[in-house]
Amino acid sequence: MEIDGIISAIVIGIVIGVLGRLVVPGRQRIGVLWTIVVGILAALIGSAVASAFDVAGTDGPDWIEWLIQIGLAAVGVAALDRAKSRPGR
Repeated sequence: MEIDGIISAIVIGIVIGVLGRLVVPGRQRIGVLWTIVVGILAALIGSAVASAFDVAGTDGPDWIEWLIQIGLAAVGVAALDRAKSRPGR
């Protein structure tokens, strides 16, 4: 992976993480860096899932792929928030 691909993954991860965080209701107790990490992971996994279902490559915007990525980011943000909010942590 080249440097522009890494930078693109980070930027897309930020956007996906923020959108995933907006989908989760209430206040989340995770920081910005965790949101970015969750977003990057959700973007990578979501792209793989979209490719597996053959919905990743379209002529226009890949709305289904974006929805998969945002959904995964929302699940990741909620899971991390829940893990951080447990007593004793």
